[in-house]
Amino acid sequence: QVRLLESGGGSVQAGGSLTLSCTASGFSVTGSCIGWFRQAPGKEREGVARVSKAGVYLADSVKARATISQDNAKNTVYLRMPRLKPEDSALYYCAARVDAVCDGFKIPTYDYWGQGTQVTVSS
Repeated sequence: QVRLLESGGGSVQAGGSLTLSCTASGFSVTGSCIGWFRQAPGKEREGVARVSKAGVYLADSVKARATISQDNAKNTVYLRMPRLKPEDSALYYCAARVDAVCDGFKIPTYDYWGQGTQVTVSS
């Protein structure tokens, strides 16, 4: 059974940092595309970062600050976000496109989604 479990969210002050984790089960993150998305109230879901064997990509909104990495032994992908801003507040999801490279942040191309982890940044 495929499952994605996000963790690491929380409430921080502006300038703080968080590391979000996406732990996969039922498939291997190696050779798959893992994407991080976020959705704030009243806004559309947007892609933040993605990783596959083709490489990594960070959205312009976080490019100068965030890093995405993976630990194949733990079957986990991490999104580290330092220097957080209030506009980073959102529900963060990870999603998987199994045994394939990413096709951008096209939501329908992702086969599985986690339940999300909340990030709240106060000014």
